[in-house]
Amino acid sequence: MLPVTRIRRRHRLRTLTVVVVGVALCLGLLLMTFGLGKAGVPPSRSFPALLGVGDRFDLLVVRDLRLPRAAAAIVAGVAFGLAGALFQSTLRNNLASPDILGISGGASLGAVTAVVGYGASGSTVNLAAFAGALAAAVAIWLLAWRNGLHGIRFVLVGVGIAYLCGSLIAWRLSEAELREAGTVLLWTVGSVADVRDGTLGILAVGVALLVLLTVPIAREQRALALGDEHAHGLGLGPTRARAMALLIGVALVALATAVAGPVAFVALVSPAIARRLVDDGGPALVASAVVGATLTILSDVVGQYALPGLTAPVGIVTGLVGAPYLLWLLARSERRATA
Repeated sequence: MLPVTRIRRRHRLRTLTVVVVGVALCLGLLLMTFGLGKAGVPPSRSFPALLGVGDRFDLLVVRDLRLPRAAAAIVAGVAFGLAGALFQSTLRNNLASPDILGISGGASLGAVTAVVGYGASGSTVNLAAFAGALAAAVAIWLLAWRNGLHGIRFVLVGVGIAYLCGSLIAWRLSEAELREAGTVLLWTVGSVADVRDGTLGILAVGVALLVLLTVPIAREQRALALGDEHAHGLGLGPTRARAMALLIGVALVALATAVAGPVAFVALVSPAIARRLVDDGGPALVASAVVGATLTILSDVVGQYALPGLTAPVGIVTGLVGAPYLLWLLARSERRATA
């Protein structure tokens, strides 16, 4: 067997292993949530309840409360992880994360404005969050475009938009009444506590369609990572390919944030973990999606049950994990630049 063929086969095996282990962890955590907490249902009753068999209490806990929350964490994690991988590979920058670039902040601003400014609720808030994310992405795109789209300019403009969104959110919150401030607080940190069947269905179908759209452009990501000149040499139009990848990434973030809020740092951390696990020099799109799902549901479980008597939204837990990683990444980049 040729060395190149052997290397590719090994990388495929590693990718498959990461995906299988990640899926198993997600399913294990999902099933574990049924039995945790004071209202937990033991496995002997939770498994039948999944199939609609059992008393009303078991069905309420398993199918109406725990299952939608865990499923929302998994699907949102897939969206954030895959979006982060698309952004980082397309822009060739490990700091190119939707929450750092202001796209998640745009979604939060849209939701907060809808609640505080117009008294909106329910699906209207979700639509406002989706529109806010798309508006932030369009603003970044227009301001960063100079005879083409360049990664470093896109990142710098995105950071500026993120600060602008953060300031506008703080201004809106300062004008809100106490009850309204409590309602919109989760839109500033991220939570899957209130995701229900209808919203979950929209999230799942939307993410599934966007994942399918990612399949044709997956091969293009490796070419983009080599630079525009190499991409041209391989017959790829880098501007078109970059635009398509970023549009899909923005749609993934907008959809996930519109339902779960800005779950911090999942899009930043998941691709880095996935690339290290796969170790094939590529964008690791599939592995990033699985790692994102695992991190999100694990963080939600930790936030709910790790400390007795204390609960925290999933975005708080991911922020506590992701912030040190961001500081380490910045320090590492600085050392490389001065070396």
